Amino acid sequence: MDANPLKIQKMKTNIFLLVLFVCTATFAQKMKIVDGGFDFLKGQKEVNVEFVYDNMQLLKKNLPEAQYVEEHAAEMEEKSPGKGETWKKSWAAARELIRQPKFLELMNRYFYEDHGMAFKEGLSDAKYTLIVETVWLYPGWDAGVMKQPAKVTTNLKFVETANRDTVLAEVTSANAPGDQWGSSFSNEDRLGEGYAKTGKSFAKLIEKKAF
Repeated sequence: MDANPLKIQKMKTNIFLLVLFVCTATFAQKMKIVDGGFDFLKGQKEVNVEFVYDNMQLLKKNLPEAQYVEEHAAEMEEKSPGKGETWKKSWAAARELIRQPKFLELMNRYFYEDHGMAFKEGLSDAKYTLIVETVWLYPGWDAGVMKQPAKVTTNLKFVETANRDTVLAEVTSANAPGDQWGSSFSNEDRLGEGYAKTGKSFAKLIEKKAF
């Protein structure tokens, strides 16, 4: 007797969801306070934010960014002339157009609306500065039926703007997942969601500890 098609489809769906859960759980975000606390933020109206990418690495091979960009662009160029150079521009622009705005959007969603505190770039007169250092990125992939979320690892450090050697708090954030409902075939968009997740988790941590 032939197997029930509905049961087979249900079994396949359950297997897919199990695999997806295992993949997501394996790379769950880990956020840890390394030093300090957040009480100094109470009463502040503005916090300066700087994004640093100087020592960023990518993929499981821990490639320097320049090497990753050249190799990935060359692969794309082989498949479709011109595509690699176009991607290079998109990758470079993604810092200011996607990653940083996503992080700031989530931070301000919690702090500006609830506490009247704004996190912005370029606030040189602000008493405190948050340095968001990107340590490691994994762009992930999306093949429609199966996908792997992006992962973003950062070091988040509050310092005095006038004296960067004075560190008030430091937090490590490992493997913040970048994913969206449905499909997302853009590496830049998936990574942007990883920065959004970082901002959201970081904001919730600060609120829990200081407000």
